[in-house]
Amino acid sequence: MPEGPEIRRAADEVEKALQASMVLEVSFAFEVLQEYESLFANSEVVRVDTKGKAMLIRFNNGYTIYSHNQLYGKWYVRKSYNYPKTNRQLRLAIHNEKKSALLYSASDIEVLRDEEVDFHPFISKVGPDLLNEHVTVKDLTERFTSNRFCKRKWTSLLLDQAFLAGIGNYLRSEILFVAGIHPELRPIDCTTHQIEKAAEAVITLMDRSYKTGGITVDAHLAERLKAKGEKRSQYRHFVFNREGKPCRVDGTEIRKITAASRRCYYCPTCQTKGRV
Repeated sequence: MPEGPEIRRAADEVEKALQASMVLEVSFAFEVLQEYESLFANSEVVRVDTKGKAMLIRFNNGYTIYSHNQLYGKWYVRKSYNYPKTNRQLRLAIHNEKKSALLYSASDIEVLRDEEVDFHPFISKVGPDLLNEHVTVKDLTERFTSNRFCKRKWTSLLLDQAFLAGIGNYLRSEILFVAGIHPELRPIDCTTHQIEKAAEAVITLMDRSYKTGGITVDAHLAERLKAKGEKRSQYRHFVFNREGKPCRVDGTEIRKITAASRRCYYCPTCQTKGRV
């Protein structure tokens, strides 16, 4: 399931393929959107923004195409009008002279005027997207300790898109591990130091996952583990999907629990319930 870093990487590909080149054609699979197709002929893509799993393709004609990948949506960037062999259903196609950006399987697609974007039901409620907006450690610590969020468990808070956009299940476990926070705690249970570590972990791991294609361990550790013969699926995370394996810091057996109806992984010695 794609998370924020995966969507931002897809947005980069779409932007690179479409930006600064005249659009030849836009086609929608859904009949209700087909009346908008003619609006985009001879327009240009200005930029591509993200809000978690939502992508906003902004054109110079005053319109934005909103799409949300949900569980199964997938973007392909191909040579112009070169469609991939897939059983997926094509939902949106944007073509210019050299490239085509193709969205398959997603069902949440809308055409909005630019001034309508901020009032869209999803966009208006979702939190900041760290890969598309400038967010500082100070901004996050204030958000963590606000009355709105401080009494909620970290495990549910980090999955709440109204809190922060783009954090999904693997990032949740990794952020809590790097911050040294037990999954049963809430921000209000944590020290100022733990809150700051959580803010730093969110920024660092979101950016690292985006730049590496989903790897959350640091580069030096990844290289050491690769040299030992570990495959990418084995070395990419600190704790996620590593139940029963030794912690990369102190060797303690990694545990798995269910939190907010999703699997969550942690190290019981690196992530104690105490205030550190």
